[in-house]
Amino acid sequence: MSGRAAVEGPDGKSRCIWPGTDPLYLAYHDTEWGVPEYDSRALFEKLILDGFQAGLAWITILRKRDSFRSAFAGFEPEAIARFTETDVQRLLGDAGIVRHRGKIEGTIKSARAYLEISERREFSDFLWRHLDGRVLQNAFRTHEEVPAETAVSKAISKELKAAGFTFCGPTIVYAFMQACGLVNDHLTGCFRYEECAVLARDTRVPA
Repeated sequence: MSGRAAVEGPDGKSRCIWPGTDPLYLAYHDTEWGVPEYDSRALFEKLILDGFQAGLAWITILRKRDSFRSAFAGFEPEAIARFTETDVQRLLGDAGIVRHRGKIEGTIKSARAYLEISERREFSDFLWRHLDGRVLQNAFRTHEEVPAETAVSKAISKELKAAGFTFCGPTIVYAFMQACGLVNDHLTGCFRYEECAVLARDTRVPA
């Protein structure tokens, strides 16, 4: 089956096709996407941002990421969980973020769910145990081979929703898994494929 494989950029490096030529997108692809993340707060931030992405392009969120961090108290769940209707109104008036009441209110609910989970276990472990703490190393050659969701993303989505998280359907969760390196979905022809595989092997896996 034919499909779109990794493409060579102006710097001579072959990459996944999705970043295109946007410098910000390329930097994100080259330094962040697919790197295994084990920090609970960082995982929470990315999951929330992926929820805000729903219906939009990720580059839109990426360009607003600093504004999101400022508006949402550095994505500290303890702070967000205390947000009130006054904060919701403030955020709805903030042109630096995506002004969507449902997603804003959902972020507050998700922060409270995060804190409840954290009383029992680390949020990082809550997520990584679905993969036994190990990065799933896929080996997709073309963009078309990469799935939009998987059985694991469906299972994580179900558990997150049961815990009280919002905007965390299986497709959103799989995009989150790719971004945070729970799976290595760089195409095999991408220069980052092996680099992220090495990072996965070198990073301490949570118990």
